[in-house]
Amino acid sequence: MAGKIIYSFPVREAIAAGFVKSLKAVVLNPATLKYVRNEDGEEIEVSLKEVIQLGEEDSDFRRSIVSSEQSLATIVNCSIRQLRQLRERTGDIRLKIIASALNYAHCIQITKAFAARNLRAAYVHSKEDGQANKKILQQLDRHELDVIVQVRKLAEGFDHKFLSVAAVCSVFSNLSPFVQFVGRIMRAIAQNEPQNPLNQGVVVFHAGANIKERWTDFQKYSTADQEYFDQLLPLEEMNFENDDEIVLSPLLPEPYENPVEIRQQSDVLMQEIPLLPGDAKAAQAIAYLKSQGYSPDLVRQAMLQEVPTTKQKTRLAAKKSLDDLVKNAVARALLIRKLNPKGKELDKQKPPRQNFVLLKSSVDKKIYSMFGRKPNQRGEFTQQELDKAEAQLPQLVNEVVREIIGG
Repeated sequence: MAGKIIYSFPVREAIAAGFVKSLKAVVLNPATLKYVRNEDGEEIEVSLKEVIQLGEEDSDFRRSIVSSEQSLATIVNCSIRQLRQLRERTGDIRLKIIASALNYAHCIQITKAFAARNLRAAYVHSKEDGQANKKILQQLDRHELDVIVQVRKLAEGFDHKFLSVAAVCSVFSNLSPFVQFVGRIMRAIAQNEPQNPLNQGVVVFHAGANIKERWTDFQKYSTADQEYFDQLLPLEEMNFENDDEIVLSPLLPEPYENPVEIRQQSDVLMQEIPLLPGDAKAAQAIAYLKSQGYSPDLVRQAMLQEVPTTKQKTRLAAKKSLDDLVKNAVARALLIRKLNPKGKELDKQKPPRQNFVLLKSSVDKKIYSMFGRKPNQRGEFTQQELDKAEAQLPQLVNEVVREIIGG
C-alpha cells in the first residue's frame, strides 16, 4: 500500500530503551541433504548452498523441510536447548516457546514432538471451538505450559510476555505474518531494562525453510529496522553434538500431498547471531550509568549526539528520501484512480511506457525544471533545493496527474 511515512521509531531504538526484547537467531544448516522427487524417483544430494536455493525456489521442498519428522526434531531440540539456557540464565521457569505450524495436522505433530521431550505443550487452531482454545490460553496464562503451537492464531494484539523462543516450523510467503509471529516473543518482561537477561528472545529456523526472502520486503521500512532484521541471518557457525546424520521421514500434511521426499541430512550446523554483540565493559558502563540515575533517554541522547555525520551524508539521505517519496506519491495517485501501475494506457508515445514509469518520470522532470537542472545533474541538488522539492511534491504530483490523466 502506498503512503507517506510520517514518523518511524526503529526497532533498534525500542530495544536499546528496553521497550521490547532483543533477539538472536539460531539457524539450522545441514552440510548436505538427500531428497527424492516422487515424480521421477531420483535421489539427489545437495550442498547447503543448494538447500538454501531450493528453499527459495521450491515450495514443495520448503514444506518437506518443516514437516519431515527428523528435520522438525532438529528445530524442536534446538528450541528446547535455547529455552533451557534462558531459564538457567534468568532463573525464571515461566519462559516459554511459541511454534508456528503449517496446518491443523502439523499443530498436532509439533505438539507431540515437544511432549515427547517432556515439555508441556498444547496448540490453538481455528478448527477448535472457542472454549477449547480459551482453556489452552488460560493454561498459558497460569504458566501450566512450556510450549504453545499455532497457525497464525496468536497474531497482532496477543500479549504474553513470557514467550521467549520462536520456533519457525512453518513457511511464511509474506513478510507481515512472519514479523507478527516474531513479534510474539518481543514483549519486554523487565520494562526499560535492555540489559536484563529476561529481555532476550530467540528465533529458531531451518536454512531450507526460505526465511531469508522475507528480508527483501524490508526495503520499504526504515533503514534501521532493515539493518536490524538483516542481522537475523547467519554469520557464524557452531557445531551440533550428536546430530551428524539424520534420517528424515516426512509427514504429508492433510490434504496436501508433497511430491518431495527428504531422505537424509548430514553435519547439521547451528548458526547463532546475537543482535547486539556482547561486551563486558559496555555492560559495566551501562550498569554504572544506571546506578548514577541516568535514564535510557539521557544516555541515548548523549550517544546520538556523538554519532559522526556530515552535510554530504545528510544531503545524500535527503536525495534518496525524495526519490522514495516520489515513488510513493505516484503509486498512491494510481491506486486512488484504480489504474494498474504496469498498464500502458496513459502513454501516447510508441512504444508506450508503463503508467508508473510515465508518471514518475514526469514528476522527476518537474523537479529538475524547478531548479533548472537536467537529469544528469541529479547529484548537484543542494539541501535547500531538496527540502523545497519535498515540500512542493504534492502540488507537483497533482499537476502531473491533471496533465496526463485529467480531472
